[in-house]
Amino acid sequence: MHFLVNGLTNKGTTLKAVIYLLISLSIFCSSWVNAALLNLVPESVEAQAWTVLDTQSGQVIAEHNSHVQRAPASLTKMMVAYITLKEIAAGHLRKDDILTATPIVNTVMWDESQMYLKPGEQISIDQLLAGLVVMSANDAAVSLAERISGDVPRFVERMNQEAQALGMKDTHFQNPAGITMPEHYSTAADLARLGQALVTQTPDYLNYSKQQNFSYNNRFHRATNSLLKLDPSVDGLKTGFTKAAGYNLAVTANRPSMNPDNPERRLIVIVLGTPSAAKRAEVAYNLMNMSYTYTRNEIAIKNKQLIAELPVIKSTLKMFKLETTQPQIITTSLYDQPYAIDLKTFDTVNQRIVLNTGNGILQTVEPLQETKTHLNIELNEKSLTAPLAKVMQLATVHVYQNNQLIRTINIEDHVEIEEANFLQKIMLWFKQLFTLFSNEQVESKTYPLG
Repeated sequence: MHFLVNGLTNKGTTLKAVIYLLISLSIFCSSWVNAALLNLVPESVEAQAWTVLDTQSGQVIAEHNSHVQRAPASLTKMMVAYITLKEIAAGHLRKDDILTATPIVNTVMWDESQMYLKPGEQISIDQLLAGLVVMSANDAAVSLAERISGDVPRFVERMNQEAQALGMKDTHFQNPAGITMPEHYSTAADLARLGQALVTQTPDYLNYSKQQNFSYNNRFHRATNSLLKLDPSVDGLKTGFTKAAGYNLAVTANRPSMNPDNPERRLIVIVLGTPSAAKRAEVAYNLMNMSYTYTRNEIAIKNKQLIAELPVIKSTLKMFKLETTQPQIITTSLYDQPYAIDLKTFDTVNQRIVLNTGNGILQTVEPLQETKTHLNIELNEKSLTAPLAKVMQLATVHVYQNNQLIRTINIEDHVEIEEANFLQKIMLWFKQLFTLFSNEQVESKTYPLG
């Protein structure tokens, strides 16, 4: 990997003012300018909507119709599990808590997936979670909802609150089970966000989603995520089906990487609206394998790396050093061909893309061994004025690959600067007066990254 770094200092020249304007415009548009890393022919992917997300960088690897609202079906239950596991982590619930089923279970219709709970029946929270995830049981969903929020409508409110908090802007829930309703919808992009929250914030979810079968009251149920038995790296997430939704699948895998700094890498794939259970598994698996082969994660900014220095006003501190609080990972593309990718030509045996360049000759595309990434630093503050005691977004790093914006990184820091006392202010005033008659001007500056 080669990084080319362009640091912008705040000198008031006309040229740099123009550059700042252009960069500001790019920041304003970053939500839609950030390009997917792999360009696939949409018709080659047999799903109505899909997305592939890297959980470490948060970058989208490939997508189509990912912001189109669709019926999520039982992928809805990922939110129920997310809330339940958050309640357990907060100490409001325990896995071994025993719940007595209420008449709410009678609202589940005979043709819905269920554990066949009866009013008065006792069951643990742990068993309900397993039933929810593995059996996709609707009676488990409504029972957990009632236990946590008192009734289902209030739990649905909680579901929508959590969705908004996660940035699921195109999602609205009307029920905890995933029943088709006019105002019950989500998107591939939003469900990928939810999946990312599950594996990072409530990783215990994977202990349920990786189970290949579950039994309750002498009823045996085999997990409908067929990829669990096909690939040991796959450990979730959820299947879903209704006539309105088609066959949906949220799948994740965690595989070893070649990067010693990040020995494992987790991807999430969401496919919505496929024609069959077999097809959703095939499409999701090919998308995942192709993404692992033709992308990789790299450290763009190291831990505790000095980003910039900002002049400080009204304080004895002359310069504030802006450092990263954690390493920043980016996902880069290892595919360098000008042709869009036909997923149907992906060689599943050799894990390689096969191209027909138009002359009848098939070409196997090997992943790149080296990438070139351009990092552009913009300072959001020219200086800092004491007193300060708050978290501030002080810089923005734009990451480009092949002249495409692939990642925007906001550099934040908790700024604590004390204001100078009366005598110190007098001394500072004399220093400032002296600098007026000298060429010494204290300005912000940036440092090379990578």
